[in-house]
Amino acid sequence: MARIRHMRSKLLLASVTAILCFARVDAQRTPPKPQPPPAPVEYFEVYEQSIVDLQAAMTSGRTTSRALVDSYLARIAAYDQAGPRLNAIVITNPRAREDADAMDAERANKNVRGPLHGIPVLVKDNYNTADMPTSGGALGLATMQPATDAFQVKKLRDAGAVILGKTTMHELASGITNISSLTGQTRNPYDLFRAPGGSSGGTGAAIGASFAAAGMGSDTCGSIRIPAANQNLVGLRGTHGLSSRDGVMPLSSTQDIAGPLARSVTDLAIMLDATVGADANDPITAEGTSRIPASYRDALAGATLKGARIGVLRALWGNAPEDDEVAGIVRKALDGFKAQGAEVIDITVPGLDDLLRDSSVINDEFKFDLADYLARMPNAPVKSLGEIIDRGLHHAELDTQFRTRNLPEKRETEHYRQAMIKRHTLRTLVLATLDEQRIDALAYPTLRRKPALIGEPQGGTNCQLSATTGLPAMSMPAGFSTDGLPIALELLGGAWQEAKLLKYAYAWEQVSKPRRPPFSTPPLVKGVAPAPTAADITIGAASVKLSYDTTTGVLRYDASAAKVAMPDRVVGLTVQRGDGDKPGPIVAQLLAPNQITGSGTLTMRGRNRDDLVAGRLYVQLYTKQLPLGTARQPITLR
Repeated sequence: MARIRHMRSKLLLASVTAILCFARVDAQRTPPKPQPPPAPVEYFEVYEQSIVDLQAAMTSGRTTSRALVDSYLARIAAYDQAGPRLNAIVITNPRAREDADAMDAERANKNVRGPLHGIPVLVKDNYNTADMPTSGGALGLATMQPATDAFQVKKLRDAGAVILGKTTMHELASGITNISSLTGQTRNPYDLFRAPGGSSGGTGAAIGASFAAAGMGSDTCGSIRIPAANQNLVGLRGTHGLSSRDGVMPLSSTQDIAGPLARSVTDLAIMLDATVGADANDPITAEGTSRIPASYRDALAGATLKGARIGVLRALWGNAPEDDEVAGIVRKALDGFKAQGAEVIDITVPGLDDLLRDSSVINDEFKFDLADYLARMPNAPVKSLGEIIDRGLHHAELDTQFRTRNLPEKRETEHYRQAMIKRHTLRTLVLATLDEQRIDALAYPTLRRKPALIGEPQGGTNCQLSATTGLPAMSMPAGFSTDGLPIALELLGGAWQEAKLLKYAYAWEQVSKPRRPPFSTPPLVKGVAPAPTAADITIGAASVKLSYDTTTGVLRYDASAAKVAMPDRVVGLTVQRGDGDKPGPIVAQLLAPNQITGSGTLTMRGRNRDDLVAGRLYVQLYTKQLPLGTARQPITLR
């Protein structure tokens, strides 16, 4: 019997080892071989499920926390480094299953801590975690292991949440396109050629793709709100002091705040309830003690836009041609506010442009705040921004910026002093404007332009107003561009008015139903990504074999017109868009003039992708004898 038990122990150890290899990087950040875990035996569908839905499923016994962890890990295995290769996860928690088992045991003993009990969540890789390294997206800090959790991570664990893993981020939070020396570029699940926003872009992409129920980010100038905007999520930058920054790698102590992103306002409120509040290690949180409601979630009851006075801050809308499409979508959303009973009026803040200009203090504080943080980390491989630069441990795209931010010899410069004056003045003016004109919230686009193409800078950010004033701002879905990209509206309110902003966003959400999941991460089929669909089409004397991967948008084709009679040369074999019974424009050429056979791939994006899946595309053959085409054949993928 002892021999049998020993063999079972060895088998169990081998199984656990295989499971742990799933993580993109292990606890010491050594490059693992890609060995995703097997699909769960009983996969529970977590796709687009809310925290409320998941909690109800566990309460009823339909699933367990352990099964939820397995299901989310299966989605990560299918889509993070395979399929669309979102590259949103740095590491999965090797203790996630063990933690989930502990929550299941508590539930079995009739001990449920609250709405987050057993719920898997993800945290940005600038939050300290005692069971996983914290890198800040920097190769030079890849092995840095904190001894304790960040305050908000501890609060999540105390609430019963299971920390599933850490998400990618723009290196040291110093940008909004989410590229780093440790993990490279993260992709936007709505368009794999575009950035997810940053610096919490890994969290944004992961929650948009249903890799967890909700996630944590940080915002120094848009780093929660921009990823929320680009992934059709909700994200709140709270009043400065709403939540603790203790254990969060800093970018700028004056502007930093950390908080959640979620697919719904209710989920966001649940995450806020678990993470906000006073922390003795972060004195600025003391001010919120008497200003935070007992429950943000409970405050959503009876939410309405009726009677709300929304001030449209036109100065932040932009007037370049590149701003027009986003402006139109946000205007339409505000028309929806009006339809729900809100009063929407144009408003100005005197001197806004001048006061916003040069009001950021990131360049003044980053070098010093990072050094202070690293000094508290005994096992940090490097101790300063300068050392990171000198050793070449940073991504080339951040080289110029890092060198600029390493120049200050002291924090208290004349620029810093002037910036702090501007910050105080603008906060006073905004609060006075809200009060004098009885405005409940200011409205403007979160980004004036669509998510940037990978490799290009992101233009049109409106991140600075909330960052300068320290006032809360909520990014919420407004609609979609013509090529299927999420667009967001931002509401900024008075100090400690987070509950009001959440109510407005919730009222809008309940009526407009703005959430639309990304194309690239569909529900799994028995725990794995769906297989490609296909179509075999015969059109006249030509034929086409098609195979479509829904997770990447790639359409593979093999076309042949070998049977076309020699005198009747091929002019073209096309994919075209249909407009009902009428022919539509050409989307792609499968065979060029006089070409007999051809094969290749087409990357279907935006409307073309949607039309393909919906059966609105067709194949048409044009020849010398039939220059206007044969009878068209629809593309029906199965």
